[in-house]
Amino acid sequence: MRPRIRPFEDRDAEAVVDFSLRAWAPVFASLERTLGSEIFRRQHPDWREDQRRAVEDVCDAENGRVWVAEVEGATVGFVAVELHHPERGMGEISMLAVDPDHQGGGIGTALTEFALERLKEAGMRVAMVETGGDPGHAAARRTYEKAGYVHLPIARYFKNL
Repeated sequence: MRPRIRPFEDRDAEAVVDFSLRAWAPVFASLERTLGSEIFRRQHPDWREDQRRAVEDVCDAENGRVWVAEVEGATVGFVAVELHHPERGMGEISMLAVDPDHQGGGIGTALTEFALERLKEAGMRVAMVETGGDPGHAAARRTYEKAGYVHLPIARYFKNL
């Protein structure tokens, strides 16, 4: 079932935060396995609270650049975009999450396509998105590659001292 995508409203905040944290729990678990607990805890002492604030901040921006996906009246996904360098025509999908109970049904793809259209309408000529290279981010990478993004490998290393 294709989701209905509409602008974010304040009434969506609780659901968006809730499903985002559930959606990102396996991602952060993967990051902890990849980095090791010591480095992970230094970077993310309370990832849930940090992510809650990040989602609330992006939704509070009041810039009209956050949308939600609904299926049968339930809010099950969201996407936020930013215009980082409007003078150079570059925007970004800055945040995207789909309720784990609705993943794998094309909602992430629909939100990605919708966000790309909004970026085009805003005059952007290049879209950027960042995600992790660890196993927990594999589904996100598939979604972005399916949308035609070009993967630019970046190496970032961590070491306990």
